Amino acid sequence: MRSILFFCCISFWCLNATSQQAKSFHADKKLLSAIDKNFKDAAAQYKLLTAKLPEQKFPKTYFPTKDQYEFSSSGWWCSGFYPGTLLYLYQQTKDTALYHAAEKSMHFLQKEQYNATTHDLGFMMYCSFGTANKISSSQENIDILMNSARSLATRYNAQVGCIKSWDRTNWKFPVIIDNMMNLELLFWATRQSGDSSFYKIAVSHANTTMKNHFRPDYSSYHMVNYDPQTGAVIARKTVQGYADASAWARGQAWGLYGYTVMYRETKDTTYLHEAEHIADFILNHPNYPADGIPYWDFNAPDVPHALRDASAAAIMASAWIELYRYTDRQRAKKYLSAAEKVLRTLSTDMYKAKAGENGGFILKHGVGHMPNKSEVDVPLTYGDYYFVEAMVRYKKIDSGLFVRN
Repeated sequence: MRSILFFCCISFWCLNATSQQAKSFHADKKLLSAIDKNFKDAAAQYKLLTAKLPEQKFPKTYFPTKDQYEFSSSGWWCSGFYPGTLLYLYQQTKDTALYHAAEKSMHFLQKEQYNATTHDLGFMMYCSFGTANKISSSQENIDILMNSARSLATRYNAQVGCIKSWDRTNWKFPVIIDNMMNLELLFWATRQSGDSSFYKIAVSHANTTMKNHFRPDYSSYHMVNYDPQTGAVIARKTVQGYADASAWARGQAWGLYGYTVMYRETKDTTYLHEAEHIADFILNHPNYPADGIPYWDFNAPDVPHALRDASAAAIMASAWIELYRYTDRQRAKKYLSAAEKVLRTLSTDMYKAKAGENGGFILKHGVGHMPNKSEVDVPLTYGDYYFVEAMVRYKKIDSGLFVRN
């Protein structure tokens, strides 16, 4: 009898402790107020951007000094971020004009479901149609997403164990760290269809990337070139960063986010630890700025005068807000605090555009491809998308929908 009573008491204590742990992190009310204003301002900005958008085109960036836009076709890797951002903003504001603008955009995007020439179908289709399907599930959305997953799966090479990234290069089988972000579509496809082949491809890609992309300090190369016949590593490069051995900021963000998703989808603690190690590399780096907005490359030679990358910061913030749900209490507090710092900084005039400025984009000071001198110190659609996503996730903490596991 005493044993039973003791067991019941211990069980009650554990359940109570778990409940208290889940509820022990509270969203900052002042930041929540800033976020609500950000959503309102962002909705107005994206209406401005929508009005400037040519038919069947998608926004890439805007050059403030020239008052000039750069648009893309639906085949560009960023095409899904614009409708995805509109849909997130619609959820927050209930402004149907945003929803209709997203629908119109996705009408021109849907043909990419059959595009097997790109590894970016997760970005393109899951950030758009995946988000739309969460708002209102439909057979049409499901069919588009399933076809997208099938197209993505055709790029998998079992000998390498990865999905191929670029086709038009001198490299034999390049795989970039960005590709970790496209695996979420494959996990969705397995849940939807019951076909485990998508799941197995995602796990294989993540395991191979974890083995070959990361250095002992858990920083990541941008690209690994494989021999498609043997699976052997030919070279490790950092194409969009400062140097092959440097830590390109957005690349570190992709890895952080990608392995957090891997843990969510598999519950394999190997991926949780990988995400924690990447997060700690970022936060403990001597060149990580106090305001939370990383230099475009942690090893840029002109630090502390190097350009910051708001897009990398936004991706990191969104990843940290999810990662805090899964990790231990000490890390959870650290990661949530890091995300809050980023969101506060991005909400200031330094990074958030004033009404009617920045071509309708939300954030300023993104860095796309510094070595190519492409999209340098300009707004970027993916910066906006992950900033809005991070704010949506932060609000869910306050509502109790994003508590710790």
